[in-house]
Amino acid sequence: MRLARTVADLQAALADAHGAAFVPTMGNLHAGHLSLVEQAGRHGRPVVTSLFVNPLQFGADEDFERYPRTLDADCEKLAAAGCDVAFAPGTDEMYPVPQTFTVQVPGTLAGDLCGAFRPGHFDGVATVVLKLFNLVRPRVAVFGKKDFQQLFVVRELVRQFNLPIDVLAGETLREPDGLAMSSRNGYLSPAERMQAPQLYGALAAARDAIRAGERDYETLAATARRRLSMAGWRVDYVAVRDADTLGAAGPGSARGVVLGAAWLGATRLIDNLDFGLGEAA
Repeated sequence: MRLARTVADLQAALADAHGAAFVPTMGNLHAGHLSLVEQAGRHGRPVVTSLFVNPLQFGADEDFERYPRTLDADCEKLAAAGCDVAFAPGTDEMYPVPQTFTVQVPGTLAGDLCGAFRPGHFDGVATVVLKLFNLVRPRVAVFGKKDFQQLFVVRELVRQFNLPIDVLAGETLREPDGLAMSSRNGYLSPAERMQAPQLYGALAAARDAIRAGERDYETLAATARRRLSMAGWRVDYVAVRDADTLGAAGPGSARGVVLGAAWLGATRLIDNLDFGLGEAA
């Protein structure tokens, strides 16, 4: 595997490639990330993984400075997973001049769900993803479903800018107790780690009720929020949406998704479960 720390290194590594399979990450890799790399490798193209903690998508009081940076361990994992090029630029390499031109995600999406609690976050995500797409020029890009709203934003970015990229979704990998794998799980204390699967449990209960025929989505979401609050979580949101539009789920929806974000102590966790609305429990 080749490690590229600069744009020039990346371009040299891809000089003979005719479209890569790309997995953007912020590093501190776990098995969920590596499953995306392995999925990318099944497309017969060179696999590029970026390792970049993007300051544009962090708010003033968020965890940019303490976000784990584990480059050496990440490169070992990527090599074992079949990655061909690891692109690990510094902030000055990605933003050599102030980024005054940015992608503005429509407020109906950027200000909803996670965006309502992280102003500017999805503008920062869309801007760095567009820059990375321009640098890597992939034909395939793989994003995890764990951040369902981010996946939706990226797909709309590709569609509306007519980018020749197939955006594929990787399934969320979970710990044996149901907790979605996340780099931020490392922030949890031992006691919090024991509680953390409660988020998955609350979302799964709502999903199972919908599969059983319940269609009062707001009551189900409110029940999940109350369940988490009573267990000591600080809930940002739990919502049931149409999985294909992220708008309100209704009689015409073929697929649903229940999404949630909540704080356990000082750690914000997100999760979601998508499902066909005709599925049986």
